Amino acid sequence: MVFMGDRATLLETGRFVQRRVHEMENVADAAFAVHAADDAEAVQAFENGGTAGGTEPSHSAESTQGIENTESTETAESEARHRRAADAGDTASMSVLGALLLRRGDLNGAEPYLRAATADGDRAAANNLGVLLHQRGYADEAAGWWRIAAVAGSAAAAHALGRHYRERGDEPGAEYWLRQSAEQGHALGAYALADLLEHRSDVGAERWLRAAAEQGHREAAYRLARTLESKAADDPHDAFGRPGADAGPGAGLPARSGAADGTGTGTGSGAREAGRADGRKDDGPVAGPATGRIGEAEQWYRQAAARGHRRAALHLGAILEQRGELKEAGRWYLTSAKSGEARAACALGFLLRDAGDEESAAVWWLRAAQEGDGNAANALGALHAARGEQQTAERWYRAAMDAGDVNGAYNLGLLCAAQDRTPQAEQWYRRAAYAGHREAANALAVLLLQAGDATGAQPWFSKAAEAGSVDAAFNLGILHAGRDEDRVALTWYERAAAAGHTEAALQVGMALLHHGEEQEAERHLRCAAGGGSAEAAFRLAGVLDSRQPPPGPPGLGEPMPEKSECEAWYERAAEQGHRRAQVRVGMLAASRGDLESAARWYREAAESGSRNGAFNLGLLLAREGSEREAALWWSRAANDGHGRAALRLALLAARRGELTEGQRWCARAVELGPAEVAERAARLREALHQELTA
Repeated sequence: MVFMGDRATLLETGRFVQRRVHEMENVADAAFAVHAADDAEAVQAFENGGTAGGTEPSHSAESTQGIENTESTETAESEARHRRAADAGDTASMSVLGALLLRRGDLNGAEPYLRAATADGDRAAANNLGVLLHQRGYADEAAGWWRIAAVAGSAAAAHALGRHYRERGDEPGAEYWLRQSAEQGHALGAYALADLLEHRSDVGAERWLRAAAEQGHREAAYRLARTLESKAADDPHDAFGRPGADAGPGAGLPARSGAADGTGTGTGSGAREAGRADGRKDDGPVAGPATGRIGEAEQWYRQAAARGHRRAALHLGAILEQRGELKEAGRWYLTSAKSGEARAACALGFLLRDAGDEESAAVWWLRAAQEGDGNAANALGALHAARGEQQTAERWYRAAMDAGDVNGAYNLGLLCAAQDRTPQAEQWYRRAAYAGHREAANALAVLLLQAGDATGAQPWFSKAAEAGSVDAAFNLGILHAGRDEDRVALTWYERAAAAGHTEAALQVGMALLHHGEEQEAERHLRCAAGGGSAEAAFRLAGVLDSRQPPPGPPGLGEPMPEKSECEAWYERAAEQGHRRAQVRVGMLAASRGDLESAARWYREAAESGSRNGAFNLGLLLAREGSEREAALWWSRAANDGHGRAALRLALLAARRGELTEGQRWCARAVELGPAEVAERAARLREALHQELTA
């Protein structure tokens, strides 16, 4: 059997022919093909510029087709046919048989056939000989054969040679050969070139990612989708084109957390954050792309996911979930989770929980937590905490913490705080706060403030607020307001209000009202009232009420006037239990002649402890002839400090001839005031005294 001699001579004499290019070449990776079957992750790491673990192991269609000149069907009959022809000296059969044996891992059997075919000028055999030599550890000799095949026009060999140069640190050489491969339409060459360019932050990377993706390279499709999202991260729109959404790190996957509910006393709630278990920052979905970009990214995610890319399936599920297509999102999460993606199992658990299937959710959270997903461990902790299984909850929170999820320490703090284990809560809050958990810093500051250490609390409030905690900004406002540092307090209130904090918006609105800036105050009060603040709704109604004349009773035959906007806000506050708003709604109803509604609102206010409500209810009852019940409500109001109610009781007693009782209530009215009431009560008391002494 003749073996190939000097390579340069072959090239110079033209013996290295380019026949059967389309028949003999599979457009795939020419390097490390069989080695990829044994160590796909290492191969993929080399392909991606040495970032092991940065991508998934290649699909078999992308990692095992690198051997050229292989047939799609490897039957014993076809192999026997090629072996007979090869032994008879047929170059094409020697090349095909060598490739078949190489794919099978029979290096000793493949080498003689590949060398013989290479000696006869078969470029596919030269490429495959390079593959074989590389697998034997002769990288430099392999590179020599790849160069020969690449110069002869083998795109696969050019790709292998480019990767060889990149592994050696020769990036210019790597780029040259990878570009040669990519420009010939080689998918893996285009992908490897894109990876090299991306490593250098070259804008041309996207073009070659797209070229590889369009040829079906699943990792290229996935990374192209990631690129499209990353480029759109600074777009002032949310993931579906709506303006005003802020993109943040780790956003894109629905904001999920397994944190236990907790509050920070009267100074803001302990907000919950979704944590990342793996600590990686380069693989979290990116929120914020405009509609067109997210649409294109979704298409590429679909292509990669359909070919078995588990992270693409995860990201596709996240996009669909955000869009409200929960059923399809669940299918992709399931696909990804079954392929071993812990984050998908965790996300699937949240979908199931939201659908009311808590038991199935726990199964997937358990699977994800056992694979090291801290957020799933937190979810399990919260699940057991809600069931009252505190020890089990603590165990899972510790597991989350061990997985690197700082939320575990924060949740342990919440758990201890709920059990009044304050020293332990402070310990866990401190641990999470030192790790950068902003809500833990806020919760720690609240504990310190409750213990009377305002000086120690302020730095933690400041740290949390600067990190973006809205609650902490509001709490700083309260802290400074308590020191009569109103200007500084207003600054923090404004910061919290701008981030949507309802109570902060109320405080800003009230401060602006105090300074006479009614229009700006109204804007903040509307925000706070819309956010559910009863006090803000009451204050807003007061602002609107001051701009219109009080409505009088309707004339005879006139329809009942429609409720004004101010009355609508009063009613909203009243329905939330705001006693002053209830009294005001009752007064407005009475002014319209709707005494039934007035009585209902007065009674609600009175039963909640409103002395004005009790007084007004007494007036309505007395008007209807129920003086005995009216006296009961006036007594409640007078005992709570309502001077007019005391005067009414005095008048009622005088009318009944109960002069001593009348004098007692007169004295009470004089004591309570206001001035006009005190003056009338004094005159009545004098009259009663004269009546008694007559």
